[in-house]
Amino acid sequence: MTDLTELGVKAIRDGVASGDFTAREVAESFNANVAAAQDALNAFIVATPEKALEAADAVDAARARGDTLGKLAGVPIGMKDLFATKGVQTTAASHILEGFVPEYESTVSANLWRAGAGMLGKLNLDQFAMGSSNETSYFGNVISPWRKEGSNAGLAPGGSSGGSSAAVAARLCPAATGTDTGGSIRQPAAFTGISGIKPTYGRCSRWGIVAFASSLDQAGPMVRDVTDCAIMLEAMAGFDPKDSTSLDLPVPEWEAGLDPDLRGKKVGIPREYRMDGTDAAILKSWDDGIAWLRDAGAEIVDVSLPHTKYALPAYYIVAPAEASSNLARYDGVRYGLRELPQGANLQEMYAATRAAGFGDEVKRRIMIGTYVLSAGFYDAYYNQAQRVRTLISNDFKAAFEQCDVILAPTTPTASFPLGDKVDDPLAMYLNDVFAVPASLAGLPAMSVPAGLNADGLPLGLQIIGRAFDEQGVLNAGLAIESRAGFDARPKRWW
Repeated sequence: MTDLTELGVKAIRDGVASGDFTAREVAESFNANVAAAQDALNAFIVATPEKALEAADAVDAARARGDTLGKLAGVPIGMKDLFATKGVQTTAASHILEGFVPEYESTVSANLWRAGAGMLGKLNLDQFAMGSSNETSYFGNVISPWRKEGSNAGLAPGGSSGGSSAAVAARLCPAATGTDTGGSIRQPAAFTGISGIKPTYGRCSRWGIVAFASSLDQAGPMVRDVTDCAIMLEAMAGFDPKDSTSLDLPVPEWEAGLDPDLRGKKVGIPREYRMDGTDAAILKSWDDGIAWLRDAGAEIVDVSLPHTKYALPAYYIVAPAEASSNLARYDGVRYGLRELPQGANLQEMYAATRAAGFGDEVKRRIMIGTYVLSAGFYDAYYNQAQRVRTLISNDFKAAFEQCDVILAPTTPTASFPLGDKVDDPLAMYLNDVFAVPASLAGLPAMSVPAGLNADGLPLGLQIIGRAFDEQGVLNAGLAIESRAGFDARPKRWW
């Protein structure tokens, strides 16, 4: 029998439906991979093999009865530990939520279980989704399954969804959920040679997802190819009355609409994205992507996004401001960690709990956010950043009058060694320079693998689309995927 862990979402779903193998056989195979890699990769905070088997047995029983199977029937997945899962610890990779077991299920995870998916476990991430290398987790950093040629140094899997990216790339799961606030699906996907899409803001419900920056957070899938992105996103998306920002729109049939033929389409190339400090290999992959899309029938046009250079500064005002407000709820009173020094009053308990419960990066962002929201600085910083955000959104609107999708690099470099940037926040933040603009504008954007650099590490290309046009983004991604022929995978060392 084919090694079932080599199969992606579509192959597993179709194989289970046709009786080529059982859902239990799939779950058992991935459970074994999760257990074997845990010490080496640290991709999961909690493994839930029993949940995967329980869902698999339900699918097998439904097939035996002749019932209609769900879109993800028989597919075991990894769940980023930012999604509330009823009866299973949900920590946001923090000490302050360690041991917190929700009594409710997030809307996205409930949608996935309803579609027939099973849970292999809760995936590691940067603490409260704040980070670009998965080094801020209270439970230890995730290690990428990739290695630079000739080196055994551990590499960053990207962040904040580093557990998700590492697990998919290492064949610990065929698919995983991610969240993207300023690139946290796309950057880790690019670092590990997988595909990931951030849909239009509001496509996937935020209800039951631990909040970082509420006007930016958006869930999306991380998988091995574009087709699997379409399948997963169909199952995750949908209107949710519990989320006031949820889009009350029908979920398109993205899988059925996949088409790599781009004749009649225009692809914009933003001149401002050719930035100093971008690796030559990244720029070459971008040129390759332009040639591939031209070969697919698209017309290539130059576009301008003039406020791009202000996107990162604006993001690092807006996101910390919203984080400082969202994280005020963690005070040791109702749930989570409580530090109560002898004789302490309520204010001292708050301070002790938050000092012990939050990591350095989270504290940094809370302090920045509190500062920019304080009296006297609100107009100078937060309001100004929101005005810049509007200008960036208007830039995209103007660009999309000239093109259908935009092609750009996902990241300025390939993955870097763990520890290289952890003490330099500004260098770490620059990882998201190409990803943040689409997040500020709430647009759908995905990363697809484009090839390897001279060190044998994956490089990603980013496609950005108009609001609600995930289909156009997926189709352009499919055109790149079919021409790039990317089939590299990490050499197993774990």
